[in-house]
Amino acid sequence: MTVAPSKIWKTAAGDRDCAIRLAAELAIPQPLAALLASRGVTDAGLADKFLNPRLGDMSDPFLLPGMTAAVDRIAEALKSNEPIVIYGDYDVDGVTSTALMVTILSRLGALVTPFLPNRMEDGYGLSEATLQRCIDQYHPRLIVTVDCGTGSVEAVQKAAAQGIDVVVTDHHEPSGAVAPAVAMVNPKVSGDASSQMLAGVGVAFKLCHAILKRGRDEKWPGVEAIDLKEHLDYVALGTIADIVPLLSENRILARYGLGLLNRTHSIGLKSLMEVAGVSGVVDSYHVGFVLGPRINAAGRIRDAQSALELLLTDHPQRARNLAMQLDAANRDRQAIEAKIVKEASDLIDAYYQADVHYGLVVARKEWHTGVIGIVASRLTARYRRPTIVIGIDEDGVGRGSCRSIEGFDVLQHLEACSDLLLKYGGHAMAAGLELKEESIPAFTERFNSLAAATLKGYDLRAVQPVDAWIQLSEANEYFMESQDRFKPFGHLHPMPVWAVRGVRIEGMPHVVGKHHLKLSISGHGVQREAIAFNMGARTVPEGPLDIAFCLQRNSYMGRDTLQLNIQDFRRSE
Repeated sequence: MTVAPSKIWKTAAGDRDCAIRLAAELAIPQPLAALLASRGVTDAGLADKFLNPRLGDMSDPFLLPGMTAAVDRIAEALKSNEPIVIYGDYDVDGVTSTALMVTILSRLGALVTPFLPNRMEDGYGLSEATLQRCIDQYHPRLIVTVDCGTGSVEAVQKAAAQGIDVVVTDHHEPSGAVAPAVAMVNPKVSGDASSQMLAGVGVAFKLCHAILKRGRDEKWPGVEAIDLKEHLDYVALGTIADIVPLLSENRILARYGLGLLNRTHSIGLKSLMEVAGVSGVVDSYHVGFVLGPRINAAGRIRDAQSALELLLTDHPQRARNLAMQLDAANRDRQAIEAKIVKEASDLIDAYYQADVHYGLVVARKEWHTGVIGIVASRLTARYRRPTIVIGIDEDGVGRGSCRSIEGFDVLQHLEACSDLLLKYGGHAMAAGLELKEESIPAFTERFNSLAAATLKGYDLRAVQPVDAWIQLSEANEYFMESQDRFKPFGHLHPMPVWAVRGVRIEGMPHVVGKHHLKLSISGHGVQREAIAFNMGARTVPEGPLDIAFCLQRNSYMGRDTLQLNIQDFRRSE
């Protein structure tokens, strides 16, 4: 067995008096009230909105910038029977956004066609060449983008020169000039803080809401038969999978969307859940780690069209076949990813020195660019350094994915290397870039130098967050039921991590599966079963332990039991 690198355990700061008051007012355990307080929910009114999100609390969609102009133009296309193309993206957010827009506009009688770019051939977003291919293929009079298009100045101008209007719906940060679309619906361009959290599918949902609202006001034929809430399963999928904050309106959309996903009418989603082996209650974990990766896999290594067709099909056998294709694509993706992780790790290990290398860049010809973002995430977690993984194509162009760590704005550091890059974009924690193969050595040296200037002297060990310290006896069914009220968990509202001091291991820990450690934990008069995923090689210290864990339900053979999902353990201090 091995000793894992130690983590820094960091307990969330909280107002104890506030937690005591909230616990009494909400009738929940004090540690959960402390969790609310530490996440900015400090009074009973806010807590009620947080614990009981309501669709009625969604803001008026026409408050989004550009929404009135967007609805005006789409209404004109509907009345004139103009051909419309929904131009999407190949990830879960883009595919669900496309499916939602196509479904709603089709039900309103529109002549609407979806178009998804190909990751390998077209790259990301609304490029000039891909736009022209779309125009040549479908001859639209109106193009509505979803999850892309904000910075596509030249492409939108090219469409306008051919008499084609473009409505952009997006949620990405603008970098540089904004496309001169007939309507720009992007809360990141100008919008309140709440709407700026929306995923692409959240913006698309708002547009659909605004269209239907206009249709009801003007008594369009068929509009009363459309219930937008019936499509919230798509919205939850895209929102959770795109890792946007599960707060504010995203929390409302995810909560109701997950409820619908558990009783979905979508033949495609039912088939995907069956093929993926999803049973029991579907929650954000299943979206993020089971369903989302399978939908994403199509666009990563094949063609996202199969994922879109899965969401739109009404034919059970076709849905089953498509679900099996996505499942196979996901297995292929995992194999490709594992191979690149091994190759990239070997390259880094050959030179890596912790006190010299602060920003890691690794590149190789023929690495599949559809998975390098996942590889970069794996390497960032392993080395605790901002990492860039680059795949070089046959033309000598490198396409890279960047992942960062807390306290290091990778986009800001890419800006300082912009003279070496063909293009780049993203945000503080994740970004993408393109550069010529011959520029990679100079870029590698400069990026590491910049990273060293920022990070040298900092403790770069991984942080183990702890939301509160509790007694093991508190981890009971009542506590679990109270914690369930905090769902769904996700970005900026993660599943809480509890910690207990001075517990003991009963019996011998044993490895289950390939790498998982199974334990029985005792303390404070009770005993609990525990699982430590991917910790089978770790040495368990003798004597009392401190453990950090998530409290979860384990369903096995039709029986639910409480289980501690160990996040870290250490010799008791």
